Amino acid sequence: MIQKRIGQWAVMAVAVPLAAAGARRLSHTLEARRGPTGVSRVLSKGADLLRPQRAKRRRFW
Repeated sequence: MIQKRIGQWAVMAVAVPLAAAGARRLSHTLEARRGPTGVSRVLSKGADLLRPQRAKRRRFW
């Protein structure tokens, strides 16, 4: 039970950010070669869904 949770945590902590970074890099490479296309936009949006680049600031006043 604990090993399963550790495995899930490892996937969330390591694999998901790496996948987002890979998708973002592939998107930038495709745009540099061929210009903006539907595939590059989908890769970029998918990377933003997995891991946004900018942290959202919350203000309490």
